[in-house]
Amino acid sequence: MEILQFIERHPVWSFFIGVFAFLVAVAIHDIVQRKHTIMHNFPVVGHLRYLLELIGPELRQYWVANDKEEMPFNRAERRWVYATAKAQNNNFGFGTTEQLYEVGYPIIKHAVFPFPEDKAVVIHDDPTAIPCLKVIGEWRNRPRAWRPPSIVNISGMSFGSLGDRAVRALNEGAKLARCWHNTGEGGFSKYHASGADVVWQIGTGYFGARDEHGFRLEKVVEKTDQYPQIRMIEIKLSQGAKPGKGGILPAAKVTAEIAEIRGVPKGKDCISPNHHAEFSTVDEMIRFIERIAAATGLPVGIKSAVGELRFWHELAERMQQSKKGPDFIVIDGAEGGTGAAPLTFADHVALPFKVGFARVYQIFQKAKLTSRIAFVGSGKLGFPDRAVVALAMGCDLINVAREAMLAIGCIQAQKCHTGFCPSGVATQNWWLQRGLDVKDKTLRTARYIRGFRKELLQLAHAAGYEHPAQFTGEDIEISIGLNRYKNLNEILGYRRDPVKFPGMAKLVA
Repeated sequence: MEILQFIERHPVWSFFIGVFAFLVAVAIHDIVQRKHTIMHNFPVVGHLRYLLELIGPELRQYWVANDKEEMPFNRAERRWVYATAKAQNNNFGFGTTEQLYEVGYPIIKHAVFPFPEDKAVVIHDDPTAIPCLKVIGEWRNRPRAWRPPSIVNISGMSFGSLGDRAVRALNEGAKLARCWHNTGEGGFSKYHASGADVVWQIGTGYFGARDEHGFRLEKVVEKTDQYPQIRMIEIKLSQGAKPGKGGILPAAKVTAEIAEIRGVPKGKDCISPNHHAEFSTVDEMIRFIERIAAATGLPVGIKSAVGELRFWHELAERMQQSKKGPDFIVIDGAEGGTGAAPLTFADHVALPFKVGFARVYQIFQKAKLTSRIAFVGSGKLGFPDRAVVALAMGCDLINVAREAMLAIGCIQAQKCHTGFCPSGVATQNWWLQRGLDVKDKTLRTARYIRGFRKELLQLAHAAGYEHPAQFTGEDIEISIGLNRYKNLNEILGYRRDPVKFPGMAKLVA
């Protein structure tokens, strides 16, 4: 009775007594349970271990790792993306912190007489605009052949893997920056209809292009007629994070809306097949591509990570013989990947971008097909120096994914597969998504793409070129150790085929 009276006279003590009682209850629970040894042996305190493990990536990237240690993107790289997206100072001071003699380190060779920046052509009132040198689909006379207005574009990230606010911000930002936005294999949703040029990716699940019986071409035609901003169709064979395995959307992310779009059960894991039901040979794949292209008039391409090369040799041979096949090829490196993937697939399956792309490009080069196809590079290429190397290797365009996620607020918490992305990007949790302001992130997306292209153009001008696709392997030196460098052509064993460049002004005309 006296204790109750004391608490009434001193209400603050009721709080401390309540906390103490709670901790005692937790301690008893920890001692009684037998599932977690640490919690049993260290009641209450043992919970800290799981808390620290939960927020480990965040702790390491901000307090433990130095500027060049954190993976997959180190702090210096993230800082450049964040500053560029926020229109802040993205310059760095006091010289480089890189190991310039480290094996594999690239050096871009500048010209003594650079291309004058005051002579650069401004396209559509955007000084950062860099049109593609190729008209995709022109070689097959596709009725809706297309020259992409930007060589830097947003790669495939599905609505489902990303939340609707993130998809809207990327799409609206892509519209402002005049680049394309790839839907990812989740299909074309209403959030992709905000005005940007769109590449509709069709994966093994055929989401948005199927009914209960499988793939339906009439659904593809209906969608492309309804939405003229769909400029190309991309058939996904595989991707860098999990090649040879279908897409993985955890049950926590399969909302009623996503289930309806994809035609799958709500609240259950959405696992795409690891193969296409519509084709299983190169000839069948080419026929599938030509069916879609004939029905829609659109350029149709393929996306794949690189493993065995028999497929690529056979594809080049069939294209040479039949004059049919994909209008563009996206090569994804093993270092790429958003969303969920088994650890072994992410770490050990498929070749890194530079190795895989070089092998595939040489196959098509020997078949004299490189002028007919647009090559797109993907896999941690969202930085100007890496883009220059990819272009010098033979890429015509660059796709960026995680770097675009960073631009709209991703903090690399590596929670994409859980549904609890703290920045509201890769989640369907309504509360977490509320923190993502679409208007702000739209501007950040556009600034990142434009800032990327601005530095890419500056590098081209420094090397004496008007367009970044004019870079060749001779313009890049690669360290091979012992204070020795070789140019990129010597390392790769080939020189990219030149692409006809009539001048920036004529590209638009």
